[in-house]
Amino acid sequence: MNIQNIIETKVKEGFLAIYNTEIPTVEFQATRKEFEGDITIVVFPMLRYKKGNPVEIGEDLGNYVVENVSEISSYNVVKGFLNLVIKDTFYLNFFNSIYTDSTFGYSSKTKDEKAILVEYSSPNTNKPLHLGHVRNNLLGFSVSEIIKASGKKVYKTQIINDRGIHICKSMLAWKKFAPIGKDGQKETPESTGLKGDKLVGNYYVKFDQEYKKEIAQLITEGNTEEEAKKQAPLILEAKEMLLKWEAGDEQVVSLWKEMNSWVYRGFEVTYKNLGVDFDTLYYESNTYLLGKDSIDKGLKSGVFYEKEDGSVWCDLTEDGLDEKLVLRSDGTAVYMTQDIGTAIQRSKDIPDVGGMVYTVGNEQDYHFKVLFLILKKLGYSWAESLFHLSYGMVDLPSGKMKSREGTVVDADDLMLEMTTTAREISEELGKLEGYSAEEKEDLYKIIGLGALKYFILKVDPKKRILFDPKSSVDFQGNTGPFIQYTYARIQSIIRKANFEYSNPVSIKLHEKEKELLKQLALFPETIQQAATNYSPAIIANYTYDLVKEFNSFYQNVSILGEENLEKKIFRVQLSKKVADTIKQAFSLLGIQVPERM
Repeated sequence: MNIQNIIETKVKEGFLAIYNTEIPTVEFQATRKEFEGDITIVVFPMLRYKKGNPVEIGEDLGNYVVENVSEISSYNVVKGFLNLVIKDTFYLNFFNSIYTDSTFGYSSKTKDEKAILVEYSSPNTNKPLHLGHVRNNLLGFSVSEIIKASGKKVYKTQIINDRGIHICKSMLAWKKFAPIGKDGQKETPESTGLKGDKLVGNYYVKFDQEYKKEIAQLITEGNTEEEAKKQAPLILEAKEMLLKWEAGDEQVVSLWKEMNSWVYRGFEVTYKNLGVDFDTLYYESNTYLLGKDSIDKGLKSGVFYEKEDGSVWCDLTEDGLDEKLVLRSDGTAVYMTQDIGTAIQRSKDIPDVGGMVYTVGNEQDYHFKVLFLILKKLGYSWAESLFHLSYGMVDLPSGKMKSREGTVVDADDLMLEMTTTAREISEELGKLEGYSAEEKEDLYKIIGLGALKYFILKVDPKKRILFDPKSSVDFQGNTGPFIQYTYARIQSIIRKANFEYSNPVSIKLHEKEKELLKQLALFPETIQQAATNYSPAIIANYTYDLVKEFNSFYQNVSILGEENLEKKIFRVQLSKKVADTIKQAFSLLGIQVPERM
């Protein structure tokens, strides 16, 4: 339904025919509510190409468009604005073309187009997923679904940070401090009933508590704080454990495998409850040595240079950045080396990959600028299509979270709290009469998770969020539950309708019907815009605008009470298409919609 393209072509054609002058673009805007019209052309910019009275130019172009565009019925000119009225038949034909299209808004895939790899989540295996991971996962998953809907092939992936000193801290704390049960074994997820990631996370916190005690003791013995941090027995043991892991020590590796397996099982539960998934997994324990070959290649081609101490660097000062270390003097890799190697490995593993999206917090903005630039300098064509989906922190009214101090908001606890909040508010409003206890619990989860996801995704990724669980579960305003409630209201209308659909051909459209159809028509380009900008917020706010438009329609136009049968059928079917579009848009955000509320 891109009437704007048709009009633009004819306006340019008319300008040339009338004034013998070409204009490069035509500026459009929505017609103001107080004037008659569906689309407005701004005449003022044309005065650069044809001096004259803007009202007269508007009249000339209005006459030309009405004569040459069959979809336009009339026009009016207000100062320098040409308001065009589009015929009802155009809107009805558009509606008939989309009503039975179950994939309306989605682009069909192009077989030869390169795929996009989207990385998100990428947790550490020393603690459970927390509120920051929730934003990461929701963004990455939603962007993947939006890119897919825009017509591209997508692979979802994550790299699990399963090695390093932080992992050894949890392992060492469990080994030293885990209580022994009656069976003579140290506690496990099975013996405690705790999810494995939570149990391991508890020992990460325990390490920090005991480490701080040792530091305090060493300070009382006359050491500086810096000396105490380095000399504390626990940190020395953790470093020794890491060296043993890197050397392949059988006992250390065995414990590492066991505790990581606990964490993976815990993550799986969280991912399932959150509604996200992955196509491929990478593990840092397998990738941390990658990239060294690329350093050799870069040295030979002059991308990198070696200092006297044997360390290898990339000089990016001419690109406005600094010098970046890519290999230590002892030959060991740094994070940048690993990320270079992992990106190259992924391009080998997925031959049709044409670009990668990294969903990582904005504290890593500089890291990804450097990474992408180095990969371009190494000559990889797909490096031109790399994107850092940078996002701001999620804050709580209580302040900043710290994993090692145990003050994080656990993702599982947050989802449970959202369900509880949805239950409390729903019961206060008395909206769920006639539901069984099981149906109510399912609905509370749908509402609670929908509130959480929508609250986070409606905000531009770059912006910081202050998350308040209670205000997110509101049945009024720009919230997930408000949109879910509108969807359920439409389902109620459809259930009460007892007739079959037929194509409307001769009805006169109400202004509110037109506005709703205009909003529906924006869905395909909204998906493309959201995919181009890697922004679920564009989909979220489109959906809210659609729901606002429907509620205005619902309040001003009789649907099931309409006496004219053809109008009544059209209004029910228009409502159904709005509901279908809400459901599709929300699926791109990973949000479910309930049939009843």
